[in-house]
Parts: sequence; C-alpha cells; structure tokens
Amino acid sequence: MNTLRKDFPNQQACFLDASGQASVDANEYWSPLIVSKLQIDAEIERLASLPRPDNGRRESRIVHPMAPAHAPGLAPGIEVTLSVLKPGEETSGFRHNATEVNFCIAGEGETRIGDKLVRCRPYDVWNHPSFTRYVHRNTGSGLLVRLTYSNAPLLKNLQVYLPEDTDEDSSAAAPAREEPLDPARKSPFGMVPIGADGGLLMPYETLINPTAAESKCLHFPWETVKAELDKLQALGQTYIGRRLYMMYNPLTTRFNGITPNFFATMTIRPGGIVDRPHRHVSAAINYYFKGRGFSSVAGNRYEWGPGDLMLSAPGWAVHNHASYDEPVYELTVQDQPLHIVMESLLWQEDMKHPAKLLGSRPGFATNRGEVPA
Repeated sequence: MNTLRKDFPNQQACFLDASGQASVDANEYWSPLIVSKLQIDAEIERLASLPRPDNGRRESRIVHPMAPAHAPGLAPGIEVTLSVLKPGEETSGFRHNATEVNFCIAGEGETRIGDKLVRCRPYDVWNHPSFTRYVHRNTGSGLLVRLTYSNAPLLKNLQVYLPEDTDEDSSAAAPAREEPLDPARKSPFGMVPIGADGGLLMPYETLINPTAAESKCLHFPWETVKAELDKLQALGQTYIGRRLYMMYNPLTTRFNGITPNFFATMTIRPGGIVDRPHRHVSAAINYYFKGRGFSSVAGNRYEWGPGDLMLSAPGWAVHNHASYDEPVYELTVQDQPLHIVMESLLWQEDMKHPAKLLGSRPGFATNRGEVPA
C-alpha cells in the first residue's frame, strides 16, 4: 500500500466577481474573554484525577467559542494548552512543526528539548524550537502545571500542521559530515542582479539550501527576570510607556520575538497605573499572576485578578489596562513577530495620531529620557 498516495475529488475553481466593490472592514472580531483562576483550578483538578494517558500528556486546550473546530485556539493564530503532570510522571516524546512558548504556573519540573535540559519553577518561561523532540517531567512533590502557547492554529488553517509522537529526535543527531563541494551541483551563474533596486535572481541550488540559523531553546528564569523588571517601578506616573521586558531570541533578529511567531513579555504595573488606549493587529493573551485590575477593550470593561487568563486584545480592538492599589505582574504572548514578517503589523500607539506599519517604517518613542530612572 502506497501511504503517500491521496485521493482527491475532481473539483474546479470558480470566479467571484469583485469588480467595483468598496473596500470595507469585513473581519469577524473575536470577543475578549477571561478564563478565571476558578475555572483553571477546576480543570487542573479534573486532569489530575484522570488515569495516566498512554503518552503521559494530561492536557486541555483552552478554546475560544468562536474558534473553528479544526483549529481550536484562544485567538485565531494562538493555541493555549493547560498541562498537568503528577509527581514523578513524564510525557512520551513529541515534536511538531509549530513553535512554542512554555510557562510554568505551579510546581517544579524539567523539560528536555533536543539536547537541552530546562529546569523550571513557577513563572519561568522557555521556548521550544520547531520539530525538535521534547519530554516533560515532574521532579517536585506537587503537581507540575504549565501553559503552552503555540502557532498550531495557523498551521492547521493552512492544512500543514504535522505532529509526531517519537522516541527519537533526528534533529538532535550528530551533524552530517561536510561533503566536498561538487561544482556540478552548484549554479555557475550564482545570484544574478536584476535592475538598479537590489533585485536578484536566485538559482534553485540556493533556494533548496538556504542559510541555516540555529534555533535554540532559551530559558528565562522568573527570579532573574523579576530582579530586572522590578527596577522599572522607579518610572513615575508621567512615564507614557509600558513597564515591561520582552524575552528576546536573537534568532528572530529585527522581528522581535521569543519565537519567529510570538513575543513574550513580562510586565509590572505599579498600583494605580492606567495605560494609554492603543491598538494593533496582533492578538494578545495575558496571564495575570499577581495583583488585580481591569482592561477596557473596545468600550467594554473586564475585571481580572491573580491566576486569570485573558484574551485581552483581539486584533485591532482599542484597549488599555489598569492596576488597582497593588502591583500587577503578567505574562503577555502576542503574535507580533509574525505580523512584522508579513508586513501587516499596523500599530496605533496613541489614538490621537495615525497608525504606523511597524517593522517597515519608523515606529514610536516614549518619554523615557525625560523620566528619572
């Protein structure tokens, strides 16, 4: 039996006349929502009560009611999974062609990703490169609980999501020996300049062997991140920016991410801080793990507290956040790098001024230089 063969129905494309149609905003905006700590705790308890699955993965996807059945995400391009491991348990090996951001919210454990070992504690963050085998293990005395953010819905919508349960990881194998260069396997013409604006013709031999950039697993321990984050409390009420650090992966270069698809930022909001309203086409998901406050999204108010997970910024919805009397700590995952790559990242930092196409044109500035450090 040929497992590579697929039978396709005989179909034809149609023409959809769009002549003279006015340009309108026809997007279906997903509503903001909060997944409360109470709901999350109940699901943790339910998962922990289950017999150990064969693959060891006690997981629940946290799904928005507007998500399509074939791509169940919390935002159109962001899947969030809640995972639980009991003491001493570990998962079977797994890899997929999605990239991930992992966030420990309870317990202690370790994750082996390829040949890298990450030991995690609450509020640690680490990324998973694509198609690299990983195994999670609980090394503590209580439940190990993680939130995982991936771009699987995007790949599922493109019908190219490829998961694989595996005991071996070919990507972690020893690198192949460099073979002597065979002149017959290389185009004799190389890159051919076209025009005066920098365009080039690339030969097939280069197309199928692009310059490789190593994708590393990077670990951001909360203890270290918090020490830097707390220094931002000194910025006074007159500071117009947001008090945060993005956990940066140099692989993403100017696209500013922890993975090529997502950025992950840690924010501190001192008590009584109200952000300026702004908006962007990238979607944002916040996990608040200390402090209370509220978010205003497109004229609607949402109250949140410690342990709440929120789709806080559906794409292009005007929003801002505010803390009550105590400081707030939060993790935000957003698909900004993807939009920079696609030249689609419209961002309006101040609603009194026009939006800008970030990554392609100069962006915005804060008043950091005018505020005492």
